[in-house]
Amino acid sequence: MRDRLLLAVLLCLALMAIAAFMTVNLRGNLAFALELRGIRLAALVTVATAIALSTVVFQTITGNRILTPSIMGLDALYQFGQVALVFALGGLGFVSLSPHLKFGLEAAALMLLAIVILWPALKSRMDLTLMLLAGVVIGGLFRSLTSLVARLIDPQEFAIAQQTMVANFSSPNTELLAIAMFVTLLAGGYVFARRNLLDIIALGRDTAIGLGVEWNRVVLIHLLLVSLLVSVSTALVGPVTFFGLLIAALAERLTPSRRHGRVFVTAMLLGVIVLVGGQTVLQHGLGQASTLSVVVDFVGGLVFILLLLRRRLR
Repeated sequence: MRDRLLLAVLLCLALMAIAAFMTVNLRGNLAFALELRGIRLAALVTVATAIALSTVVFQTITGNRILTPSIMGLDALYQFGQVALVFALGGLGFVSLSPHLKFGLEAAALMLLAIVILWPALKSRMDLTLMLLAGVVIGGLFRSLTSLVARLIDPQEFAIAQQTMVANFSSPNTELLAIAMFVTLLAGGYVFARRNLLDIIALGRDTAIGLGVEWNRVVLIHLLLVSLLVSVSTALVGPVTFFGLLIAALAERLTPSRRHGRVFVTAMLLGVIVLVGGQTVLQHGLGQASTLSVVVDFVGGLVFILLLLRRRLR
């Protein structure tokens, strides 16, 4: 009963945020304005869904509630990829590159990183400290490579890549919206259909294997799906470090049940409320006094510190 009441409240808040996003300060050509806002709304909902699902699944297969794909260096790889493409193709070549081809390269790179670096760490069952250290090292490596390549290219060309290296919720990449929604629907649908299997995986490696789960195969498949969902969100709005941690932590705190079906829905609704509602407030209520990515990363960073301190106290 409590779960249903919670979901009903979150659904109402999400619908209110969507209604406000579509109608506040609406003026001029209504048909054109509604179409433009509708496209941006679809992008924000897609991003919220992709980040929510990828974070919850990643936390389940890693066995803790602190790690996220962004903390493990996937966003840093995305940033390095932007600078590397500008360095290899030049500013004009980067701009003229097909967005769908670019998305395919980014998704392939993130999935390759997951297989080469993250998969061995999961197979060896690293503890939280080593996993966090691995994430710091991986992220630091790609950030250092990004800085190195940035010094080798023309400053004007670097400015082109820099625009894609910072999260921008006010102007999502709508050219990729159709393929992003399609990928999110397929990957998200597969993950949601395996929610009961994820409930078993959450019990731990030994217990899951004892219950007949092919641990290595299942975890590898879900790790690749996480990488694919991360590539969707980064392609649409850019890298967001702590947003997934924020909504996953809130979903876990608010949901009495640990069943993944309910956690998934709660996290997705929270993501829509934070992104759509937050963008509406900052853009129309505060006159773009700040950017949503800065606020989200600040609050998410505080949540990350609190989670670390709480685990330390235990």
